[in-house]
Amino acid sequence: MSAATAVVVDAPGEHRLVPHTPREPGPGEALVAVHAAGVCGSDREVYQGNRPEGYVRYPLTPGHEWSGTVQAVGAGVPASLTGRKVVGEGFRNCQVCDRCHAGQTTLCTAGYEETGFTQPGAMAGTLTLPARLLHVLPDDADLTAAALLEPAACVAAAVLKAGARPGERVAVVGTGTLGMFAVQFLKALSPADLLVVGTRRDREALSRRFGATDFRTKDDPALPGGFDVVVETAGSADAAGTAAALLRRGGRLVLTGIPAPGADGLDPTDLVVRQLEVQTVFGAPPEAWAHTVRVFAAGLLDPLPLVTHELPLTDFAHAVELAGSGDPEVGKILLRP
Repeated sequence: MSAATAVVVDAPGEHRLVPHTPREPGPGEALVAVHAAGVCGSDREVYQGNRPEGYVRYPLTPGHEWSGTVQAVGAGVPASLTGRKVVGEGFRNCQVCDRCHAGQTTLCTAGYEETGFTQPGAMAGTLTLPARLLHVLPDDADLTAAALLEPAACVAAAVLKAGARPGERVAVVGTGTLGMFAVQFLKALSPADLLVVGTRRDREALSRRFGATDFRTKDDPALPGGFDVVVETAGSADAAGTAAALLRRGGRLVLTGIPAPGADGLDPTDLVVRQLEVQTVFGAPPEAWAHTVRVFAAGLLDPLPLVTHELPLTDFAHAVELAGSGDPEVGKILLRP
């Protein structure tokens, strides 16, 4: 398939394959040849039309999880970036508000702008974006594996917020892509115990391969407790409750999943009486991206086992359908231009 094709979602349920002409990089920008773009639950939301208002702008080329190689740079960008393998942050932050100055770029007060949702994404032959958003990979990096570093960075943000220390008891609720990354990040911190809680047993072998010391299903009547840190990645109110129940008094909970609107929340009485510390993550700030790339380059993060499908960009509609099928054989789907 030539690089001259892009996916355009005109409106919910309507998409086209269109000729793609690379946009030459302006000052401060870089032009990246896309190697692969991941299909995420939020891409399904874009296609189905149930992404929250203000967090999508049609017509749109989706694709916020990607990897590629820099082809050209604009004025003010080091020429040495050309030819380098890269991944890139999605949030197009303003860099001048209070939150950006504090490093909390996902809370930018200038309003929400993100690659693949309000700005053109990577489901095309090339992507042009601010060069400051790029993170350079080692020359020998596997770009197929690197296409998963965006969800990994979101999990890195959660693990950094959790502040897990060596020897602590940690747990992960959820066994999708985010959950499997959480296991790997937490394993790298040398926990005493690393429990994974899922809905089905089919993820047990992979969980243990990534470092889990125990695996349970969420309806196990004998779920252990007393954990110092729990990272929730499943995106349901039920999962948040399960995660909180695993904690010791004073334990630390980080929520990364986004339940459907109107979901029942955590019990505030339980949070107060047990003095639980609850934090949340939406997207990844630069610190989490830098941490992810460092851990990936060190060989402590192995995304490839999570990839089950690599399809041509022309199979976009099929990929979205697969991603929502609930089939346990479907993991991360990559589209290749």
